[in-house]
Amino acid sequence: MGEVRPRAVVLAVIACTFFVGFGGGVVFPILPNLGTVLGISPFLVGIILSANRFVRMVANAPAGALVDRVGTRRPFIAGLLIEGVATLGYNVALASSLPEFWFLLSRVAWGLGSALVFATAYTITADVSEAASRGTSMGFVRAGITFGFPAGLVLGGVVSDLYSVAVAFALAAAFALVSGGLAFLTVPETHASDAGTSVRPWDIDTSTPALTTGLVNFGLYFSYAGVLFATLVLLLGRRGITVLGYSAQGTSGFLMAATVLAGSVFMLVGGSASDRLGARVPILLAFLGLACAGFLGLAVADSRVGLLVACLAVGAGQGGVGGPLMALLADLTPTDRMGRATGTNNVLGDVGGGLGPIVSLPAVEALGFVPVYAACAFIPLAAGVVLLAGTYRHTGELNPDVAVREASSPAADRDSSS
Repeated sequence: MGEVRPRAVVLAVIACTFFVGFGGGVVFPILPNLGTVLGISPFLVGIILSANRFVRMVANAPAGALVDRVGTRRPFIAGLLIEGVATLGYNVALASSLPEFWFLLSRVAWGLGSALVFATAYTITADVSEAASRGTSMGFVRAGITFGFPAGLVLGGVVSDLYSVAVAFALAAAFALVSGGLAFLTVPETHASDAGTSVRPWDIDTSTPALTTGLVNFGLYFSYAGVLFATLVLLLGRRGITVLGYSAQGTSGFLMAATVLAGSVFMLVGGSASDRLGARVPILLAFLGLACAGFLGLAVADSRVGLLVACLAVGAGQGGVGGPLMALLADLTPTDRMGRATGTNNVLGDVGGGLGPIVSLPAVEALGFVPVYAACAFIPLAAGVVLLAGTYRHTGELNPDVAVREASSPAADRDSSS
């Protein structure tokens, strides 16, 4: 593995994941309403929105094992290009007599590509960062991954209102394909491979750190990416709240974008704060509490200002968790198993994100928005309990010092068996 410049590598990963993120966000403001026009039931819309996450439940583990076996560069480039082609499939769906089939197929392909992108992006960052600055680096990369998503939300909402849904999808696909070319030109190999050993696709990391961070991810993705993103456009329509004269579809794009932007900013804040403090757990607990407060606000908000404040709190809360959580995983995981550990973490997060729309759309229809959002407020609190229990089990401390918890420690090695 040749010499690499850590800062340049991190910046390259951020740029690539930003551009490809457009395709991830563009579908959310469009499909819930488009489902009615195309004759797709709310349940099937939920399946389509969640399909990429369900695919990643299966693909994340092989993607992580593949990274540990062949390195990061080739899977990263391949994943970005697959996502670009998948986004083109949305336009095929619009012109098809079976739109639900093509939307579903495109989301499946997107899931395969994003499994490769997520496994490689975090592993690359772990490879080139040190413990003292890892929270900041992870925060920047996680923010880069998510910054493209709000751009896609705005693209989907505004461009579909001003021009057409087809134009919005085509722009997202173009940006995604550009990201693959950018990766080919700028991202080097960073990961020592296990090419000489036999690595089974199901060889995932079931260590306490991987399972702990994964369960926290499960709760956050279920409530945030699963419930909030799938139901916000419906909430706006029910409560008659709009912004700048846009429909519920366009307004939801703005609000979701603001939520994700807040999350991206606080990913940087959370990661940097955990580095300065020299500990991850207090920062994680503080932001989990903020996410809880945001969902309580959503349950009762009945104005544009109230909804905006609540969405920003939810976004900032889940975002502030992102950097320190991935840094904690890298702190406590041996380098040669980081691909697998990232796969485990992503699997559990995608289970939560995939279940969210399927559970929330019928639940909102049957129970209303208030009880659903109130229930989501308790999920970050449960995640905090899991975080404390898992950290204590692995380290013997509730708040381990980053400076003395290196991934190569004997304890970490013993606990990383699959």
